[in-house]
Amino acid sequence: MRSVLLKRLAEASFSRARSNSFPFALSPFRYMTQRYLQREETILSHGLSWALARKGIIVKDQAFRNLESSELKKKGATIAESLSGLPVHVRGNVVGGTSEISKAQFSKLLKQVTNHLSSVSNVFVHDGAIGSSSKCDAKVRVISDNPTAVLLISNILFTTPTRAISHDTCPVTVYVASSISESVGSTIGPGASRNPGFIAVDIDRASIILNGKAFSDTNGIKEALTAIAGPVISARGGIPLSARLLGSGDSIILLFAAEDIVKSCSGQLVSADAGVILTSHDVAPFFQTGNSNPRNLCRLPAALILAYSDSSGAIPSVSRLSPGQAAYHFLAGYHNGKFIPAYNKGPSSIDPLELSKALLAKLKDNQIVPFLINTHEGKEHITGADLVKLVRSTTLSKNISLFQPKGGDLEANFKSFLSSKFQEIPEEMSF
Repeated sequence: MRSVLLKRLAEASFSRARSNSFPFALSPFRYMTQRYLQREETILSHGLSWALARKGIIVKDQAFRNLESSELKKKGATIAESLSGLPVHVRGNVVGGTSEISKAQFSKLLKQVTNHLSSVSNVFVHDGAIGSSSKCDAKVRVISDNPTAVLLISNILFTTPTRAISHDTCPVTVYVASSISESVGSTIGPGASRNPGFIAVDIDRASIILNGKAFSDTNGIKEALTAIAGPVISARGGIPLSARLLGSGDSIILLFAAEDIVKSCSGQLVSADAGVILTSHDVAPFFQTGNSNPRNLCRLPAALILAYSDSSGAIPSVSRLSPGQAAYHFLAGYHNGKFIPAYNKGPSSIDPLELSKALLAKLKDNQIVPFLINTHEGKEHITGADLVKLVRSTTLSKNISLFQPKGGDLEANFKSFLSSKFQEIPEEMSF
């Protein structure tokens, strides 16, 4: 459409130029193209300034949006030292917990941050998304005082069209204040200023603040983004799951497993991060994996695997589950005598029981076959490449028996654990 418009503008201009002895050396087409693109860039620039103003940020000098890596480096972006374990303070509707900071504290902190961003000469903006599906993703806008922060976070998020954020109904906003005074930490507590940075999350406002060097804590940022994105993804028909993706030939397998099991076969996974979006059409990681074409890779999964570790002999090595059983075991999990649920362990506003119901429906509607694998039956401990091989052979086999525990008190223990967590489990979900 743009090329057609440019051609018509150029032809009209050239027609006038022939009768008026075109006064400049630049060709009519190039001249009109340049004028049109300059006008469009001006409109986009004004639109960005208004969008930032609505967030309380008045651009002092310049705002740069969606710069390429090379452009960010020209603006001073560097490779920052990676940090981990910085505190993540959460407020809002958190299931099974309470807000760590109050609404008033976050509001005061946000005001300090927007004032800071209004005082710096250059503001860097990056638009991206959590998930690669445009129908069930969560749009994200990063507003930063530091090009290095944008460079790091842009490697986490998926790309999204330029105007997608302005048209989105509930985008997530990430504010980066790397050079703000350390004293702002006292707003959320006396201990906050002792760290090189901190992360503050308001789930209700869909806002994240990265203070100081917090932009270097990739895991902390992912935890914060996951907490906020969950409700958005659910509202759009997707299911946010704390799972990994495993490739098996032309198929994709959804894998739920404890961290030590995952680490043993991390080289075989599509993404080392625990976070995927399951829809009626496909499954995709929350964050970029380095794969050049995740849309082709992450089709609808052929199978779901729940990996347990139990040396008591009560759990068979490989079993097939019904969708109801899979949803039940999703809520409980089991690893070396401890219950480790398969849903997200971080802060979340999504009820795990509702999440399991949604998973049950997706398994039934899309005929995704669930299996249970015991990685520690008897003395044998299956890890790494052997586990991956077992998973792949299990999903290809049509002769796997339904799950049947081998005696013991396991079923009673599962029931006791779940009854302590949930008031009522649907009848369709069973051990």
